[in-house]
Amino acid sequence: MSVHEMLPDIDRPVILASRSPRRSNLLKQIGLDFTVQPADVNEAKFGSTEKSPEELAVLLASKKAEVIAKEQFSSSIIIGADTIVCIGETILGKPSNRGEAKSTLRHLSSRSHEVITGVAIMKAPELQEITFSETTEVHFRELSDQEMDAYINTGEPMDKAGAYGIQGFGALLVDYIHGDYNNVVGFPLAAFYRYFRQFVE
Repeated sequence: MSVHEMLPDIDRPVILASRSPRRSNLLKQIGLDFTVQPADVNEAKFGSTEKSPEELAVLLASKKAEVIAKEQFSSSIIIGADTIVCIGETILGKPSNRGEAKSTLRHLSSRSHEVITGVAIMKAPELQEITFSETTEVHFRELSDQEMDAYINTGEPMDKAGAYGIQGFGALLVDYIHGDYNNVVGFPLAAFYRYFRQFVE
């Protein structure tokens, strides 16, 4: 059996509503045929809502999928995703400067945090959808100021929630994880596969 035979037969085009190269690479890894069409969603608009990190991640994923679905004039399947890094209910966003990056890394040092990815799979034009979230616990080892500064100098923290990327130099910061590694990279492949098959078959 090839990888392609593990995927269900799909009777319409698939669109990934994300500009994340990490999500694209993960979906290519399982042989899914799709195009990329990023969705512009004002995440700050929803950040003030009184929702748990899991609920917020799913809401943002759904909104991203909906934006693209409403732009489609033919049938398609849209995949929306949003990844949130948090300690308890405190969400750690993408740093806007070196100071914020170091503050976030200092907050994560010697502690566990959660990486939550919300995923929405939506059919257009019906707007029928299935949503889920996946949570992975990540524990950082103790980081010295020199290590944090060196990591920030790589530029890697600046476009990532939680100010690190486990698939890059950030792997050196992590002591252990509980859960799906791919989820920390940005997309929970195994859970997606289960829900995707259920949705399209």
